[in-house]
Amino acid sequence: MNKFVYIILLVFQVSFAQNAFEQGNQFYQKGNYQQAIAQYEQVLATGKQSAEVYFNLANSHYKLHQVAPAIYNFEKALQLNPSDADIQTNLDFARKMTIDDIKEVPKVGFNKLLQDLTSSYHFDTWAWIAVVLSFVFLGFFAGYYYSPSAFKKRVFFTGMFVMLLGIAISVSSGIYEKNRMANEKPAIVFAEMVNVKSEPKASSPNAFVLHEGTKVTVLERIANWKKIQLADETTGWIESESIRELN
Repeated sequence: MNKFVYIILLVFQVSFAQNAFEQGNQFYQKGNYQQAIAQYEQVLATGKQSAEVYFNLANSHYKLHQVAPAIYNFEKALQLNPSDADIQTNLDFARKMTIDDIKEVPKVGFNKLLQDLTSSYHFDTWAWIAVVLSFVFLGFFAGYYYSPSAFKKRVFFTGMFVMLLGIAISVSSGIYEKNRMANEKPAIVFAEMVNVKSEPKASSPNAFVLHEGTKVTVLERIANWKKIQLADETTGWIESESIRELN
């Protein structure tokens, strides 16, 4: 009985989220962006997350020139679908609305190459790639086992080896990407303007000033303060309520 109730509630939740998403799209098409935002947030409130919901929510905020929420939700969408060119393009447009011009320190070396590879897909996508390759591997194994020809056996055996290599790369990439996302703490500044301090206390000297929409990385936390790092590797302390973490 409990399982039946759970299934009914799950179906209702999915149906509610789908209806809210469609209503949000209708409001967006009519230019009612604030109503669209309310509908998309209802979808997220049910626990259903997708790149499409975050993307549409970000576009709605962008239309209203709400810099920080637009960038935040584009970033969330990009986390779920890193290879989507439309999300990246719109994120770049939203970033042009920010005031702070921070030059990113270029990363080089093996770690940069590894991160470029693994971040090309979400870790869930890497898992699905591994599953698909596993089925292909089984197909090659069946071909190898039942093939009467020595030449075909060599072909299928080579295919098995390639699939095993692909599975190993997919699984390793998924694990690496999941750990990277868990360890990295990116955040978006939501305060219109905030003084970043040299120490985690209000009386300490100002290190620099940030404005809404700027992306930072959280390094550590002390009470209601967070130590952040910018793309140019500048660090400072900011009050927790001034930023919203992406993970």
